[in-house]
Amino acid sequence: MKGLLMSPDLGFILAGALVGLCVGLTGVGGGSLMTPLLTMMGVPLHTAIGTDLLYAAITKSSGSVVHFQKKNIEWSVVRWLALGSIPASLLTAWALHAFFGNANNYKGVMTVSLGLMLMVTALSLVFKNQLQKFHDANPVKSRFRAWVSANNTQSTVLMGIALGVLVTLSSVGAGAFGVVVLLSLYPALSTIKIIGTDVTHAVFLTLVAGLAHAKMGNVDYHLLSMLLIGSIPAIIAGTHLSSRMPEPVIRPLLGLTLMALSIKFVFY
Repeated sequence: MKGLLMSPDLGFILAGALVGLCVGLTGVGGGSLMTPLLTMMGVPLHTAIGTDLLYAAITKSSGSVVHFQKKNIEWSVVRWLALGSIPASLLTAWALHAFFGNANNYKGVMTVSLGLMLMVTALSLVFKNQLQKFHDANPVKSRFRAWVSANNTQSTVLMGIALGVLVTLSSVGAGAFGVVVLLSLYPALSTIKIIGTDVTHAVFLTLVAGLAHAKMGNVDYHLLSMLLIGSIPAIIAGTHLSSRMPEPVIRPLLGLTLMALSIKFVFY
């Protein structure tokens, strides 16, 4: 017990618990908080991203099972997203290895990608209510909506490609950014189906991207186990507490935190 208290493992367990609690309370914050937190604890960025991707796949899988049982998944949308995101993820991982050679050479690409995705995630949290109103209003008369309606399958695959590239580079975006994408593409879907579909696609994408990073040597399995030890009970506790916490306060605070982190990664 004394050895654990004096080891870095305790810090990683607490990090997992902190992020798990946030995920349980708000439904978001996994990748967007975990990767920056790990880098601040001294974990190399490429290892933080690779480990976080497998962490996300494992933690999101339980939510996906629940959504499957409740029939909240639009499988056709998952398939079209995956058709774009999975090949894009594998190709991105291959390109990092083929053109940059090692993690030190592609660290800059990952750093900027992480900063940009944190900013997108932050904005989606801060303006969540406005996005929800846009979704509920279903503005079918706009040119964008008209194009999407006429090219639904193609636009879904294209957005999947964008998600595949960005999530593989940063580990961020499969959740919050995925919801924004689906809100834009499928305004007729209910919110719960948007969430269920997004979570399920995120499981497949983060698993493939995480395994690709593992092959490149970017996953620390001991670190992964410590994060899961802390996060799994914290997610359960956060889920039970979520009904008592003021969401309109929590989400903007999380968004502003991520915005500050995004500035750090892009400009420093």
